[in-house]
Amino acid sequence: MAFLIVIYTGISTGEPTAAASESPSNQKRLAIIIDDVGNDMKGTAEILAMPVKLTVAVMPFLPTTKKDAIAAHEKGKDVIVHMPMEPKKGRPEWLGPGAITSNLTDEEVRSRVEKAIDDVPHAIGMNNHMGSKITSDKRIMSIVLDVCKERGLFFVDSRTNFRSVVGELAISKNMPPVGNDIFLDDQNSKQHISKQMDLAAQRAIDKNICVVIGHVGHTGLNTSAVVRESVSRLQGQVEFVGIGDLVREVWDWHAAPTLPTGNK
Repeated sequence: MAFLIVIYTGISTGEPTAAASESPSNQKRLAIIIDDVGNDMKGTAEILAMPVKLTVAVMPFLPTTKKDAIAAHEKGKDVIVHMPMEPKKGRPEWLGPGAITSNLTDEEVRSRVEKAIDDVPHAIGMNNHMGSKITSDKRIMSIVLDVCKERGLFFVDSRTNFRSVVGELAISKNMPPVGNDIFLDDQNSKQHISKQMDLAAQRAIDKNICVVIGHVGHTGLNTSAVVRESVSRLQGQVEFVGIGDLVREVWDWHAAPTLPTGNK
């Protein structure tokens, strides 16, 4: 599966201002999100065994959804819902069950997001799986963000579409406009993934924070191997953190659910 690699600038798409990006400890922070967890894919065990804090994005309604989410939480990782969303292009079978599609009514969108949150134990946030069509749809994304906020979750824009409206909607709803900066494994080779990791580390050094996305599955073994190697190589240069740490400490956002999550 090919992904678009984009690096954004500007607060409207989620990059913090200079003041916001200065954490109290002035650490150079790197948040790695690993997508597609929940279906016993290659690299899952290796990611869960990492000696640093990562974020696992767990797809709902799959055979190992609950097992992987619980294991990640017990190992000190952040857990978010990897919400399937309709792309502009791509195979429908890649979406997985319970996907958000453009033909759904407002009530159907709300119901699917709520059920997905309930299916992923310990979820503190959500990001999009695929979704290049949906993340540019203000009607649907407004509902998605409303449900997330009601349930105490933030939303991470995976940025599979440069016309995404997620950042501006998040700001309008007083939610953190956090998004992906770099895809690690759009090409399945250790050399390329290492190069992307170096770019991510440099961005963290230059801008104080960087959010990157990798995957289990097709690229899982290469991605997990590079992440493990990078943990040692980058020690002392960047701090590996969960996405929840950035949301709380960079954007000063704290969950204030008005409805129960039902997934703890």
